[in-house]
Amino acid sequence: MFFLFLFACKSAKLSEAVEKEEKGEYYAASQIYRKVYSKTSSKKKYLRGSIAFHLAECYEKTGNAQQALGAYSNAIRYEYADSSSVFKSAVLLQKLGRYADAKKRYEEFLKIVPNHPLSLNGISGCDSALAWKNSPTRYIVKKQDKFNSRYGEFCPILLGDKYDQIVFTSSRKDTAGYVKSTVTGFRNNDFYLSKKDEKGQWQKPEKIDSEINTEFDEGAGSLTADGSAIYYTYCAEEDEIPRTADIYKSPRSDAKWGAGQREAIFRDTLTMAAHPAVGPDGYLYFVSDVKGGYGGKDIWRVPLDGIGISAPENLGPQINTAGDEMFPVMRSDSVLYFSSNGHIGMGGLDIFRATYSDSAGWKVENMKSPINSASDDFGMTFEGKAERGFFSSNRGDARGADHIYSFEYPAVYVYIEGWVLDRDEEVIPNAYVKMVGKDGSNQRFIARADGTYTAELARGMDYVLMGSAPGYLNQKQTLSVPWDEKSEIFYVDFYLPSISKPVLVENIFYDFDKATLRPESKEALDGLVELLNDNPNVTIELSAHTDRVGSEEYNIGLSQRRAQSVVDYLIASGIDKERLTAVGYGKTQPKSVAKYIADHFDFLPEGQVLDEAFISTLKPAQQAVADQINRRTEFTVLRTDYGLR
Repeated sequence: MFFLFLFACKSAKLSEAVEKEEKGEYYAASQIYRKVYSKTSSKKKYLRGSIAFHLAECYEKTGNAQQALGAYSNAIRYEYADSSSVFKSAVLLQKLGRYADAKKRYEEFLKIVPNHPLSLNGISGCDSALAWKNSPTRYIVKKQDKFNSRYGEFCPILLGDKYDQIVFTSSRKDTAGYVKSTVTGFRNNDFYLSKKDEKGQWQKPEKIDSEINTEFDEGAGSLTADGSAIYYTYCAEEDEIPRTADIYKSPRSDAKWGAGQREAIFRDTLTMAAHPAVGPDGYLYFVSDVKGGYGGKDIWRVPLDGIGISAPENLGPQINTAGDEMFPVMRSDSVLYFSSNGHIGMGGLDIFRATYSDSAGWKVENMKSPINSASDDFGMTFEGKAERGFFSSNRGDARGADHIYSFEYPAVYVYIEGWVLDRDEEVIPNAYVKMVGKDGSNQRFIARADGTYTAELARGMDYVLMGSAPGYLNQKQTLSVPWDEKSEIFYVDFYLPSISKPVLVENIFYDFDKATLRPESKEALDGLVELLNDNPNVTIELSAHTDRVGSEEYNIGLSQRRAQSVVDYLIASGIDKERLTAVGYGKTQPKSVAKYIADHFDFLPEGQVLDEAFISTLKPAQQAVADQINRRTEFTVLRTDYGLR
């Protein structure tokens, strides 16, 4: 109806705008529509609404979201019949970060078109965007002013053995095409190159001086694996026919790019093919709105050696939607990054990561904030296998111009640290730790001269660790490392029992003047059970000792009963009774002061035997401490070959 009305009006200016819009010259068309709209009487309600709608379409295609929103609002106000104005204004409100207003407009459109999938996704995207902004991922994103200008830059590509060169697309003022594009209002894009200097600093970008850059529009490239060629998007301007995008290939020889040649992906020269991505699987991935897709622009692929021969293959509905899927980047055979406004996102084009498996196909995940924003985010490049690189976005630019941003995911380092000492907290020569993960990993770490050790751990892993040393019993410990995305150090110490001297079993408690074990002894006893299970070839003498109070005969009887109580507990816990001998020594074997005891009690000299003669020289409070030290339970290793004979 609009075009019939147009011809009836016989408006030369309006017909010129329509012609340019049909040819894809959206910037030029918008300039004419804007003038015609301002001169059209508000009484001509339908015509004014029609012009506003087409002005909005042109603004939207040139990235002027705020102006497009205003024009769509005018189309709605003048009751233009195309209800898509409601949906498209909702999309723009979301792109401008006005999520509450966007949701209301999406809901309004759902009353017109119930269950409209893109509107439903839009509502979900508005809710998700607020949550993602409040809880962003750990990616660090920074605008890279070294590469950016007041014009536009996008689709960076890292290259070089050390990723010390970057090629990107730009419309800055020294491009080969000096006339502003009738499509975008900017100059036509060219390829630019920046290199790092000897200090690792990026230098000022320079236009690539070769035949690859022309007066027309070229960019959004992808290198072959060997760097011998680049596939890129090329748009020529033709006066008589609508513009379309083609994929070109430029060879590299003697460090210089040659003139590009069209790749005949489609026989029809009017079928759009753009945003090529060379995959490591031997395919060329690209974008097209050719028939047979799922709506809008889809991602397709074709074998590199089958271009012009093989029919392109659509990546299917797990990747492609009723919206636009664009700017693919294949990081591996099964990992694809791309941008879309059809999947649930924050607004505009969001970057998605898709992983492929034979069993489930493609699994698509939004990269969330801060990689994504309410604006258009697209065109990633990675520094090899590292989780860092660059991408492009028009966030924060009122004109909708794209700029280059860096991204980096801070590495998460999880370590284990600890000591391997004897029970007297002395350094053990030649001590080591064995660590076995649930994934089958097996590592061995030698303790340093000061008794410490350090090892790197994997997130989400369960480990069994064994501290060992010649002349000492093994000690086993377990550790479960969470999936938390933060660097962390876990501390696990080993205090190994000696084979050649008595070992104190701490925290064994009896009722006063009895042999009955108190409940608080259970933890220490269970630790002894575990130690014996970790060392199944060991037999021990379990001894109990008393202080100097009481007769020798009474103390020997009491200590024997106490030693037997511990042995009975061990047997009840599954330890073979043949491995255990209970002995009560009463007060006949007073304790010698070890270094760690002397460190805690400065009135007890290291090496001093706590016999009755020495204790009688101490003050009453000090005597109580010495008596407490003598009241102890110990074990001594008798054999290390049990069950081996």
